[in-house]
Amino acid sequence: MAKKKIEQIKPKPQIKKESEEKKKHSKYIFFGVIIFIAISFIVYNNWINPSKPPEPKKVYNPQNDQPRTDPPPAQEPQFKKLGTLDFISAGEKKPARTIDIEIAENDSSREKGLMWRKTMTDEQGMLFIFDKQELHSFWMKNTILSLDIIFVSENNEIVKIQKKAKPYSLESIPSGKPAKFVVEVNGGFSDKYGIKEGDKIKFKKQ
Repeated sequence: MAKKKIEQIKPKPQIKKESEEKKKHSKYIFFGVIIFIAISFIVYNNWINPSKPPEPKKVYNPQNDQPRTDPPPAQEPQFKKLGTLDFISAGEKKPARTIDIEIAENDSSREKGLMWRKTMTDEQGMLFIFDKQELHSFWMKNTILSLDIIFVSENNEIVKIQKKAKPYSLESIPSGKPAKFVVEVNGGFSDKYGIKEGDKIKFKKQ
């Protein structure tokens, strides 16, 4: 009886050994799946669906080597006369200088401004009209010409002149004081024609 009993329980250690091997094998499969998921996540985020969008291609202007990020339009924007503007020296009644103006009075036209204009005469300029008087800042993105940027209060007085703004510059050009109007003319215009802070403007739409 004792011998028979020993024979009956003999297979049990083998079953236990097979169970341990299955657990060990399952553990390898589990870690393999985890590693596969981790690699798939890295590949997806870095190559298939990167979180950061590609940076825009930089284009350089050979004249001054200043970077810009937007391609130029197919055709250069043309000046459109929409009115006239007088610069009137302080204490004077007659205008010191009169120019034709293009007018920007909505978000789209104000944003474009004089971008991509290659030429402009001293008889031309752009008048920006804002909805209310407040502090303003301009920049020279995509702007080929050097400009004098003239900030004007709601009572038509010139409160700040930023002279010879650098083409293509992304630096902020502040008004310094609240303004409702801004006039852009060729760089050096103010000195050439004696336009100063404290002078006034008077404009008329067509």
